[in-house]
Amino acid sequence: MSPSNSPLYRFGIIADPQYAAIPPHAAMDRYYANSLAKVAEAIEVFNSEELSFVMTLGDIIDRSFKSFDDFLPVYRKLRHEALFLLGNHDFSVSAGHLSEVTARLGMPSPYYSFSRHGWRFVVLDGNEISTFAPLEGHPHRVLAAQMLAELQARGAPNAHRWNGALSDQQFAWLGDEISSAAAAGEKVIVLNHYPVHPPSAHDMWDRDRIVALLASHDNVVAYLNGHNHVGNYGKAGACHFVNFKGVVDTESENTFAIVELHPDRLEIRGFGREESRTPVY
Repeated sequence: MSPSNSPLYRFGIIADPQYAAIPPHAAMDRYYANSLAKVAEAIEVFNSEELSFVMTLGDIIDRSFKSFDDFLPVYRKLRHEALFLLGNHDFSVSAGHLSEVTARLGMPSPYYSFSRHGWRFVVLDGNEISTFAPLEGHPHRVLAAQMLAELQARGAPNAHRWNGALSDQQFAWLGDEISSAAAAGEKVIVLNHYPVHPPSAHDMWDRDRIVALLASHDNVVAYLNGHNHVGNYGKAGACHFVNFKGVVDTESENTFAIVELHPDRLEIRGFGREESRTPVY
């Protein structure tokens, strides 16, 4: 196998299981309880591959903190490292549990980064400025209400309570991570629950500044997300924006992916409803 055909390494992707032990919402084609079997099926496939890790792109649960207790044990069968980031539905818990979600998922912090094999993975918390994730009375919740009202007044398509924004501190941290990765000769993949490009109703409230930042750095090659369950794809600058489809949708069809990193491209192998793509950089 030539160097260009041999991947540097691989990782798995799961988006939006939204598990809950509740009846389906047939009108929305969402089968919450069925995600248990679907993720178990994905893990069987992942276990047959050599992967560095498996990232679940948020919305692990649909509601209720107890859903984590029912659902997370399925990941114990995964022979690879299981990594998580935070989605909006992960905060559909009682107020007393809001501050416990990050720790329950075994995350080092709400947003974080790590380096593997010359790549920097930057994991964002798109719920930081939102009307649901911060504790009641927190300045971020107050700011979220103001941002949402301004977007609604402008008729912005993404002016929805189920979206959010980065704080200025996290946005500055993202820029610093990209710059330090460039200095270290690392390519960057950004992971978040929310899309930012192409424009859609599911986008981060501060999508414009995020896209502008990512598109201005040649070492940022991909932005991977969920949240918009139908999936999407776009490109800005050198960055490929890939929106993975939601596991919770449909009664029995699964959707997940394996991403292979090559020196010149990503090979995204889609399973079930997920599309296969080859973004070149």
